[in-house]
Amino acid sequence: MGEAAAQYNMHEAKTQLSRIIERVEHGEEVIISRAGRPVAKVIPLPATVRRSGRGALSGRISFAEDWDSPETNASIADDFGLPS
Repeated sequence: MGEAAAQYNMHEAKTQLSRIIERVEHGEEVIISRAGRPVAKVIPLPATVRRSGRGALSGRISFAEDWDSPETNASIADDFGLPS
């Protein structure tokens, strides 16, 4: 069974916010209480996906000759019920 989340009262949370954030960055969950009653949980956000940058799909995608033609754009607008 997991360890209980660290708990801080409101005053401690205000004065030790940097330390709390460090703990959360390392995967811990922290509970903030007011008058002894838990009112908030600070949890780590899921890791973000690192993109390889612009051009990562270069050479992997091919476009039709008319991909940006007025006719294609009008057809797409019509599909979404927009004026063309």
